[in-house]
Amino acid sequence: MESLLQHLDRFSELLAVSSTTHVSTWDPPTVRRALQWARYLRHIHRRFGRRGPIRAALERRLHNQWRQEGGFGRGPVLGIANFQALGHCDVLLSLRLLENRALGDAARYHLVQQLFPGPGVRDADEEPLQESLARLARRRSAVHILRFNGYRENPNLQEDSLMKTQAELLLERLQQVGKAETERPARFLSSLWERLPQNNFLKVIAVALLQPPLSPRPQEELEPSIHESPGEGSQVLVHWLLGNSEVFAAFCRALPAGLLTSVTSRHPALSPVYLGLLTDWGQRLHYDLQKGIWVGTESQDVPWEELHDRFQSLCQAPPPLKDEVLTALEACKAQDGDFEVPGLSIWTDLLLALRSGAFRKRQVLGLSPGLSSV
Repeated sequence: MESLLQHLDRFSELLAVSSTTHVSTWDPPTVRRALQWARYLRHIHRRFGRRGPIRAALERRLHNQWRQEGGFGRGPVLGIANFQALGHCDVLLSLRLLENRALGDAARYHLVQQLFPGPGVRDADEEPLQESLARLARRRSAVHILRFNGYRENPNLQEDSLMKTQAELLLERLQQVGKAETERPARFLSSLWERLPQNNFLKVIAVALLQPPLSPRPQEELEPSIHESPGEGSQVLVHWLLGNSEVFAAFCRALPAGLLTSVTSRHPALSPVYLGLLTDWGQRLHYDLQKGIWVGTESQDVPWEELHDRFQSLCQAPPPLKDEVLTALEACKAQDGDFEVPGLSIWTDLLLALRSGAFRKRQVLGLSPGLSSV
């Protein structure tokens, strides 16, 4: 076992060197030995994937290495952060070498020969290396899109092709994150929150929460124990948002009212927390007698118009969300004194405004003006 762990340590060092100028001294035999080493670790992954004690020991060693090297500082796509990554060490090594301009011509030519050996040369038990490499390259391109191309505005984010691509990427990465430690997906998301443009990342999360479950690839269906079940990526996002109050507050403040309504309708666990935030925002407003409107004390307070729009959007959602919102508003109104006169309670004024808006809408549509509900 100790010998295996030492092999793992040395390959981690080799993988780190593959991104440096030291590869300028590599010749074709060095490249060949490096790839053989990576394939040996792929064999270890296949052999010990279902042997709990050995896999757990390898996971601990990888996690300790990864944390010592700075965690996400190396990038979650190319680092060997978990046991699952051992299954494509050759892909990680090959991609780093292909990107490294310091690699000599002879070594690069030998690498390309190894990656593309020609027709008929294939390991029947493995996905062809060139296919794995192409898939990882596509993923890295999507990461680039996620990081640098999220600044355009589109009022219908869930139908924006760029946003959908980013959302699908995020869900796929969550499925691929190792499950050896239950907090690892949360660490992954927290790292993205720290490194990516935050407003764009919040939009990507919202669109991801509205995506249908990912369908597993054929090769992933063979290893159900190391992959998350369909739809679990969305649940990871929900739990992460609920576990980070500041992030969730930014999520609710930055996103359009209609998008948040769709998200909370799809994921009911978010609705009470969202309603709690709206209640807190409303309680910070006071009535300005001279202006005749509800205003905030601080510049960051949510204005009346935004609060009204968010409640209005929620009241247009289908049950049970609409019913929950109206019940919450009635409870706040009752707790505030159950006034019916405008200007005394923000909850009274919100209910009056929402019912007035619903009444005008019914008039336009020629419907019966029932006022018992919004």
